[in-house]
Amino acid sequence: MIDVLYFAWVRERIGLPKEQVETSAATVAELVDELRQREERYALAFSDLRALRVAIDQELTEFDAPLAGAREVAFFPPMTGG
Repeated sequence: MIDVLYFAWVRERIGLPKEQVETSAATVAELVDELRQREERYALAFSDLRALRVAIDQELTEFDAPLAGAREVAFFPPMTGG
């Protein structure tokens, strides 16, 4: 079981701030593929990964990062200055 957190427009598209996900994914990219297959709203939220950033256990990482031992994955748009 892994906690998946959604921020900003990702949360708006999916309709949840967070959820617990049972996954067999080895990487973040595999987790995204599993989520995309759930429902249309997930497919829309994850349609363009270039528009997203990801963190594992609050550390910024890439979509090919392994999930082994991770407790939390967060998805959010890139931060802008200001």
